[in-house]
Amino acid sequence: MDHAVAPPASWSAQDALGARNAELASQLRAAAMEGDELRLTRALSELLGFKRLTSERKIALHALTQVIDSLRSVAMTDELTGVYNRRGFLQTGTRFLDVARRDLRSAYLVYFDLNSLKQVNDTAGHAAGDVLIRETANFLRELFPSYGVYEVLGRLGGDEFAALTTDMHCPSRSEIVLRARMPRARPSEIPALSLSVGLAYFNPLLPIGIDELLKTAERAMYQHKRVTANRAVRADPSPGLARCYPA
Repeated sequence: MDHAVAPPASWSAQDALGARNAELASQLRAAAMEGDELRLTRALSELLGFKRLTSERKIALHALTQVIDSLRSVAMTDELTGVYNRRGFLQTGTRFLDVARRDLRSAYLVYFDLNSLKQVNDTAGHAAGDVLIRETANFLRELFPSYGVYEVLGRLGGDEFAALTTDMHCPSRSEIVLRARMPRARPSEIPALSLSVGLAYFNPLLPIGIDELLKTAERAMYQHKRVTANRAVRADPSPGLARCYPA
């Protein structure tokens, strides 16, 4: 009768080491994406097997954390505009809403669609379209001057942008549309900004997640796009009560 050959004893040690490294790598990714330098340093120390932190190792770890932080910033930033990309907006927006819920502070998510981008790309080329996208991002920075501190701004992809702001700092829907149409210095082939806008209200007493808030604001934006090019609409994010209101 054949007997199964027992695996080498080293296998179990390798498996344990692999599991430990996988867990440390997971902690490393989480700390890097959250920008938690202390957790990042601890995870790196364990992953590299540092039992004692000498001055040289501290310098090396600090350099590594800076590199990882730079990579994190690149991974979360839209290259064309310099604002958050979709990943960065969702991650930073989640923390923004967590703080708003904790502090019982209401907020708005504002969803923007750049109406004329396809036309500009088709008639003037994608380089002109890129100019229009950058102009849109700069306009939104003007609308939300506390971006990076008390507000979150991101390009979700293509011609869509979003912003998170507290209730007291949110511009009115009509103000957004009117300010977008104000004359600006631009090449003749690039038209004035034309935005469809949807707003979703965040109630800290009845909190919902960033994904649901985005969907609600997006529905309001498409309602605005269908109804008129000159008014924005607001959506009520309460479950079962999603509806749009003229600005």
